[in-house]
Amino acid sequence: MSLSGSGSSLRERVAGAILDSAATVLVAQGEQASMADVAATAGVARATVYRYFPNRESLLEGLARATIDEAGGALESARLLEVDVDDALARSIRALAGLGDRFVVVARQRGGAGSEEFERRVAAPVQAVLERGRGEGRIRADVPVTWLLETLFAVTVSILRAPPLGGLEDRVAAINSLFLEGVRTRKFG
Repeated sequence: MSLSGSGSSLRERVAGAILDSAATVLVAQGEQASMADVAATAGVARATVYRYFPNRESLLEGLARATIDEAGGALESARLLEVDVDDALARSIRALAGLGDRFVVVARQRGGAGSEEFERRVAAPVQAVLERGRGEGRIRADVPVTWLLETLFAVTVSILRAPPLGGLEDRVAAINSLFLEGVRTRKFG
């Protein structure tokens, strides 16, 4: 292995740790979070954070880009079109919930950095599952699919922000059951 290869790997690990810390701090403190808070949480000097991300905007853009890439990759790997709707929704939820605080931050800031990419790589595949479920008569047709998508994202963010009552699979199951109970078609009367 060359030295440049190991340097690149170290650089990626440090950048990743900074982004993870930024997500944690942003979820906990919101807009009041500072670059110093990010550095302290990451366990690096503030100068290190600025070396990787020269300002708050570049940090948020880096967080959005990395999160959207990871979410998009996870959704692609989930092979949503190859399984039934219920399984595809569970796989979608697992892919998004697996991002933890990163997803919370990016979902909250959908109008900001990377919003077009978020819509294309994250929202569109999940919306396609919901539309397929609607076409099969498994998902209610009395509300727009876009509302259902926003509800799914909101429930996911809420559960991820709540104090943990279990591991990732417990959270995925909670999100899945809460969401599916609300979107299934109902027989009235």
